[in-house]
This record gives sequence, structure tokens and C-alpha cells, in this order.
Amino acid sequence: MTTPIVTCRGVSKVFGKGELAVHALREVDLDIMQGDFATLAGPSGSGKTTLLNMIGALDHPTSGEVTIDGQPLSTLGKGALSDLRLNKVGFVFQAFNLIPVLSARENIEFVLELQGCPAAERHRRSLEVLAEVGLEGLADRRPSAMSGGQQQRVAIARALVSRPSIVLADEPTANLDSKTTSELVGLMYRLNQELGTTFLIGTHDPRVMQHSKRHIELMDGRISSDTAK
Repeated sequence: MTTPIVTCRGVSKVFGKGELAVHALREVDLDIMQGDFATLAGPSGSGKTTLLNMIGALDHPTSGEVTIDGQPLSTLGKGALSDLRLNKVGFVFQAFNLIPVLSARENIEFVLELQGCPAAERHRRSLEVLAEVGLEGLADRRPSAMSGGQQQRVAIARALVSRPSIVLADEPTANLDSKTTSELVGLMYRLNQELGTTFLIGTHDPRVMQHSKRHIELMDGRISSDTAK
């Protein structure tokens, strides 16, 4: 029986207090399994980004528990949470979040440097993962000299280089045209199929949702449907 990579039990998040309180998540129960290629959708304000932040240990639930690879996040201190984000979770953001003064290769190697990886190994692995995302020959190019789609490929490569348990992507195609979106979705799906990388993608984009193996809908902070395809 497959063990979940991520487990959420009774996860709630409240911002503010009293009459101004906003219930972003309400008693969410969710399991993400190894090899899932899942989309997380819902209208603006439904709780998608908040849930991704809870799973990625970027924020803490008001109540309930998130577990990653069997480790309850509430039991971890600040340093251990940083280590978990570095080693277990890959992030792909809408705005790419690349460091502009670094090349594609250096952006990817930065993650490995934080992990204490030796220079020669960093160089080898960064070139390897750039090849996986189809960016051979662009290793020394800075983000400003790359298209939006190329920058997002670098962001995906950076998320993959540590071979995380799960990659979380928050609206990764929002700033991209249809052709680039199709190429990137195909890339993530191929990485899921060939490498077994687990993806949870927050999106409004039907072009992304049509490729998912599993589709989760949020409404008013609750899971309203969870459908395998």
C-alpha cells in the first residue's frame, strides 16, 4: 500500500481576529500520494495558495496537522522546517523568483550550495537537470536574456535538482502564452511519468487541468471535490 507523501488532517487557517477574521481554510483533509500529478483549483479566495503554503511549510495552520514524508510539521523547529523546505519540497512560483544576477546554472546550483553539495557535484547536477527541462546550451544565460517560458523551465529545474518528495507549483503558467503553457505542462507531465516526481499544481488554467491525473476543487476553504481521472 502506498504511503502518502503529504497528509493534511483538519487543517484550518484563520487570518485576523474577531469580526475581521477570514477563514481561508476550513477543516481540510487531504492525502497526496507518491506519483500524483494533481491540480488544485477553485475561484479566487477559495484557499489554493493558502493550502499550498501550509503543505510547503511556508505558513502554519491555525489548527490541524500537515505531515510530509511521515513527519508532522508541528513537531519541527525553525531550522528543521528550513531543512525540510530545502530537501523535501520543490517550489515553482508564478513570478519565477529567479535571482537576476545569476545565470540559469547558478540559480540552480544555489539550492545545492545551501545543501552543502561540493562544487563539482553542483555543476554536474545543474547541467543534468537543465538537460531534463530542455535547456541545454543556456546554462550561462541570465534570466533577463531568457523568455518567460525559458525562465519558468529554469524555475522547474531548480525545484527538481534536489529530487524533492513533492513539487508545489502556484499558478506556474499564469504569465505565459498558450504555446509555452502547453510545452511546460507537457514537460511537467513527462517528468512525472519518467522520474516519478509528484506534482501538486494550483491553477485556474484549463490547459493545465486537462493533463492532471487527479483534480481537487476548493470552495470557501473546503475541498468540494477530489476526482481521479
